[in-house]
Amino acid sequence: MNILLIGGSGSFINNLIIKLNKEGHRIYLLTGSRYKQAPYQKVFERYDFTYDCACLDEIFKSIDPDLTLFMGAHDTNFRWQEEKDAVRFSASLMNILMAYSMNNVGRFIYLSSDEVYGYDYDRFITEESPTAPSTLRGMVIAQGEELCRSFRMNRGLDILTLRIDNIYSIPQERKDVNNNICARMCLEALEKGTISITYDHLMSFMYETDAVEFIYRFVQADSQKYSIYNLSVSEAVSEQELAQMVREAVGGEIEIKYSEKLGQRRVLSNNRMCEEFNIPLNCDLEAIIQRMAEHMKKNSHIFLRGEQEKLPWWKRLMNKAGWFIHAMIPFVENLICFVPFFMINNRTADSAYFANLDLYLLYVLLFAIIYGQQQATFSAVLATAGYCFRQMYERSGFELMLDSNTYIWIAQLFILGLTIGYMKDKLNILKRESEEEQEFLSVQLSDIQDINNSNVRVKDALETQIVNQNDSIGKIYSITSSLDQYSAEEVLFYATEILVQLFGSRDVAIYTISNNEYARLFSATSQTARGMGNSIKYAEMGEFYRTLMERKVYINKDLDEKYPLMANAIFEGEKMQMILCIWGIPWERMTLSQANQLTVVSALIQNAVLRANRYLKVLESERYVAGTRIMETKAFSALSHAFMNAESKGLTDSTLLRVKSGSNDPKQAGMFLEAKLRDTDYIGTLEDGKLYILLSNTSKEHSLHVIDRMANMGVDIEVMEEM
Repeated sequence: MNILLIGGSGSFINNLIIKLNKEGHRIYLLTGSRYKQAPYQKVFERYDFTYDCACLDEIFKSIDPDLTLFMGAHDTNFRWQEEKDAVRFSASLMNILMAYSMNNVGRFIYLSSDEVYGYDYDRFITEESPTAPSTLRGMVIAQGEELCRSFRMNRGLDILTLRIDNIYSIPQERKDVNNNICARMCLEALEKGTISITYDHLMSFMYETDAVEFIYRFVQADSQKYSIYNLSVSEAVSEQELAQMVREAVGGEIEIKYSEKLGQRRVLSNNRMCEEFNIPLNCDLEAIIQRMAEHMKKNSHIFLRGEQEKLPWWKRLMNKAGWFIHAMIPFVENLICFVPFFMINNRTADSAYFANLDLYLLYVLLFAIIYGQQQATFSAVLATAGYCFRQMYERSGFELMLDSNTYIWIAQLFILGLTIGYMKDKLNILKRESEEEQEFLSVQLSDIQDINNSNVRVKDALETQIVNQNDSIGKIYSITSSLDQYSAEEVLFYATEILVQLFGSRDVAIYTISNNEYARLFSATSQTARGMGNSIKYAEMGEFYRTLMERKVYINKDLDEKYPLMANAIFEGEKMQMILCIWGIPWERMTLSQANQLTVVSALIQNAVLRANRYLKVLESERYVAGTRIMETKAFSALSHAFMNAESKGLTDSTLLRVKSGSNDPKQAGMFLEAKLRDTDYIGTLEDGKLYILLSNTSKEHSLHVIDRMANMGVDIEVMEEM
């Protein structure tokens, strides 16, 4: 099934990915972040998008998931260190549910936590107990449950909420300690040599791998009775007991300090889950605490970080003055450039060639074009000061102030500088707006390209699976359809070769049902495939029989040598007709995918067999002597050739016997022999008019027993080496 996982990186989601991959599901991952975070397990396709992106609906459409699982309260994208995380969590869940409801495909699972209950409870907390959070995080998680309930009720969606009770794991970084009370106690013991606890505070703990197993029970279930379940081991542990475990695991002199707070009892009930699902064995809390303490002590450089060293005042000043230095750089450049312009202007003032060249105007225009109005104004002020300083070489300041040319020149300088500077600033604003729009459109285009590339990769992968892979429907059909070219007698022989080709095993057998209890070996490709014998009483084979009768694929998970590694039965109506058995399958390939493949192959083989049987039934009057099982010459000759060709390829053992003496009437003799032979043996005549017996799955050595038995009945039979 296609499963979409939604959540940030961490050991919890990685364990889920490992479990789902192992069970043969196709995993898609929405990370909730644009930054590619490394610590994710390998998935079929990964989407690095935030939860508020506009293309979330397109992601759901392209994946078309059978199940969507949102990590919810255990999503590491939300650190819950600021109040804005509460708003972001609610908005993210709403956006995800909207995208899911617009497509309305598969089931949706929301992972909640025990934090939706924040007070003291004198009994186990059931799913019907109203939520009563005492923290902001618990309140937001409870609102998420209510949001899921609203979507389920109002839109008729298949949404499931799972509350996990105090999940814990072995942390890999210091940030992983935040919501892990066991890890917090270990860290406090290592850092301070003390453990702070609340007296008589009772809770239940669930290890991460247990939670994964519990969640998978709901993933593989076709349906469930309720819409909300508690995932808990329902074993109350006090903080005193937990602290004692930590003290023994850490070692040394660890002091346990009791706080003045009143203890609470908060343990979720798992009765609802126990009634509907089997619960696997949970991990031992004390053993995990021991491993956790050893890991944290071994990696103390990661977990025991002291306070950051306080920098000297001058370094702090440099860090804070960075923006000021950056802002002063243009002014410093302006002052430096003013000096050469001032010196050149003084040298050219009395020159006959350069007297009319206004170098100050060029200087102002230069900085107006490069920096804009601000630097144009500053350069104009410097140019005015330089001009006035030069004019006072020859006249007084009073005369300079009375000269109208001075004001005209200053006005000209400022007007040109500010105008050019304004145009430059306007161009800069337009450029920034254009860059921002381009960046926004580039992000949108990048999102579209990522989704398109992902869709192309998925399409190519599925196309390859359909066209090229051995387990594709197209490949299976193209191989099994080759059975149509064989005669009715040869179909089951070559069906074994098809199973060999599709499953990569040289050990394949097909049994046909002779009555309600026994199955006879019809065809086998090796001695290993004949290991169960030529005749088996399948009704007494325990789980093997029960699984086949339930029309399920039998998988030999215990690797019992008495049974095949994988088997499936073919039914006609309510009656079992054949059993397909396969040995020699690698353990890693004994998955749900291979079981589904065997089911499909069995159905296609069944179609070919039914077609052959219908064909034989139509020709029954031409194949058999009326009222007997004696085959006419043409039909018996074709059947004998089919068995001999299959024997030459190692698919079966058969022996052809000729009746030398007995009743003079072949029909009467045939009816006599019919009662003495197995249902899987054949009687017929050949061109010489003699009566022949074809013993299926019987070697020439074993046929001697049949010959002796017939001789005792007065029937003389001999073995034919060839037809």
